Amino acid sequence: MRNAPTILHLDMDAFYASVEQASKPSLRGKAVVVGGLGPRGVVATASYEARVFGVHSAMPMAQARRLAPNAAYLVPRFTLYRSVSEQVMALLHELSPLVEPLSLDEAFVDLEAGGTAWDAASAQLAGERLRADIRAATGLCGSVGLAASKMLAKIASEQAKPDGLVLIEPGTERALLGPMPVRTLPGVGPATGDHLRRAGITTVDEIAEAGEDELVRLLGKAHGHALYAMALAHDERPVVAEREAKSVSVEDTYDVDIHDRVRVGTEVRRLADRCVRRLREAGLSGRTIVLKVRRYDFSTLTRSETLRGPTDDPAVVREAAARLLDSVDTTGGVRLLGVGVTGLADYTQEDLFAQAAGDAAETVPVEDDVAAPTASQDSVTERRWPAGHDVRHAEYGHGWVQGSGLGRVTVRFETPGAVTAGRVRTFRVDDLELEPADPLPLVEKGRGVRVDRAGGGQG
Repeated sequence: MRNAPTILHLDMDAFYASVEQASKPSLRGKAVVVGGLGPRGVVATASYEARVFGVHSAMPMAQARRLAPNAAYLVPRFTLYRSVSEQVMALLHELSPLVEPLSLDEAFVDLEAGGTAWDAASAQLAGERLRADIRAATGLCGSVGLAASKMLAKIASEQAKPDGLVLIEPGTERALLGPMPVRTLPGVGPATGDHLRRAGITTVDEIAEAGEDELVRLLGKAHGHALYAMALAHDERPVVAEREAKSVSVEDTYDVDIHDRVRVGTEVRRLADRCVRRLREAGLSGRTIVLKVRRYDFSTLTRSETLRGPTDDPAVVREAAARLLDSVDTTGGVRLLGVGVTGLADYTQEDLFAQAAGDAAETVPVEDDVAAPTASQDSVTERRWPAGHDVRHAEYGHGWVQGSGLGRVTVRFETPGAVTAGRVRTFRVDDLELEPADPLPLVEKGRGVRVDRAGGGQG
């Protein structure tokens, strides 16, 4: 382990919810919950205002609504989240070539490798500058941890939340870790934590006192050795530059089980198009097509087919997914479908046996957030208006969907840079002057909003 706190861990605060608050002036300082809004939906993230009521990620959305009935409940806008994440990751790459992303909103950075920091003072300066740059570029807040190892840098960023910076000086690690609960250490989940608790071990100090032999006896050789080393603050894991993607996949969980086989086929084709779009965005292709089906009884089946060469052709992926679906019994209903591509490459090889090649030019991939026509629908499909998503009206301009139902959609017209909340209007769902729109950038021409420590915002 190095002798200077030159490993940085960044964790954006309540990322999805904070993006929504920065994007929507009327939600700044208010409880916001982002996730699936159907009966089976779960919370992806909650603003700090919503967390006051006990709402947290991975909680069933129905439970969240009971805890915080007056919060704003929004469907995720991953296109916007990825765009903001790219801005943040670009700032991290300015600090060092060694950036290890863990998710859209979290990453490790080796400051020493970039020549950005070599001691505590320079690391502190780099961390503060990063937080300021993120705020200027996106209007959002991030928490930063600095330490001599990845484990300790992540612990430091947790202590820094929200909107703070914590630096752990080398030599102080054991004293800091000692009184912390065992669940603080990476790899100690609920099962391991309960096992240790039954053995009378509840703190990191008690792990160290138990000794390596006892931990091996309790947890097995590999886990016992690793846990003992972490309790002594030993972590030699390097920061690894961006890992190569192994697969690209998309999946949807349905509020009501799908029984209509034609509808299942339509959904699989829609998922195949989405998957191909992500492949192309990443400049990749793949050889193996994977279909995932979770049935009404929660049993999950996967089927795969390997092509002669890598492809990013939507017709090829659709046809392969359809063939895989033919081998799956969907009697009784389907609650989840997914399509993925593995065996990734950065080139394509034309599939000489692809069928209906001309169809690919005529088929427009269905957007992630727009419903595909189903067998039970008429030729004119009612448009869906997901809560929180962007729209544009011919007269009122840019806005976002507050809610929809009973043939009506309610829209609040406002933009990220506005100081005050925008006006609200209600329309018929088939109003031809209202159409889906792309998200607007959070910060434009050097101006934007800042989400404050509580997860709200100010002009």
